[in-house]
Amino acid sequence: MPFDFKKEYKDLYLPKDMPSIVTVPSMNYLAVRGQGDPNEEGGAYQQAIGLLYGVAYTIKMSKKGDHRIVGYFDYVVPPLEGFWWQEGVIGINYAQKERFRWISVIRLPDFVTRADFDWAVQEATNKKKTDFSSVEFWTYDEGLCVQCMHNGPYDDEPATVKRMHHFMEEQGFVLDITAQRLHHEIYLSDARKTLPEKLKTVIRHPIREAE
Repeated sequence: MPFDFKKEYKDLYLPKDMPSIVTVPSMNYLAVRGQGDPNEEGGAYQQAIGLLYGVAYTIKMSKKGDHRIVGYFDYVVPPLEGFWWQEGVIGINYAQKERFRWISVIRLPDFVTRADFDWAVQEATNKKKTDFSSVEFWTYDEGLCVQCMHNGPYDDEPATVKRMHHFMEEQGFVLDITAQRLHHEIYLSDARKTLPEKLKTVIRHPIREAE
């Protein structure tokens, strides 16, 4: 059976719909940066997702080609994730999606080196005749966070965020969103194929101990 990050790391990908505190380790990602409304048809966000999956599946399917990745094991491509912010706003203002800035990411297995990444970008470019140069190899150490499973439409996330913040304060923590520590979402549902009320999204916010 292919290794499934969601099942093996349930504390990171399948939290309950009640807030909890988690320490997230440093991970490597495929990443594309951009800005603008994620719902714009054919916009920068949707293009970024296509680029991420293009490289992600090139790495996964390397087992069928000549490029051998040391330590490779078969795996399920991890879910799409996103780090979001808006200039001059602490947290997220869902009513102004055109102001979104984002880093869209897909987790990389630990066996993928920067050299393997460089190969995959070039391989995807050659095979798909598409420019994948905006895809980055990105390492991020998220650290201490509060998180919760959000069930339902993305626009209903503020209610879940409010519960998260109330919980963290009860536990003696304060919000620590900065230019380096961002609002984070993990998409467990395909929004193109899932009714809004059935969507499952992990919401994660950085925190620190209250002084």
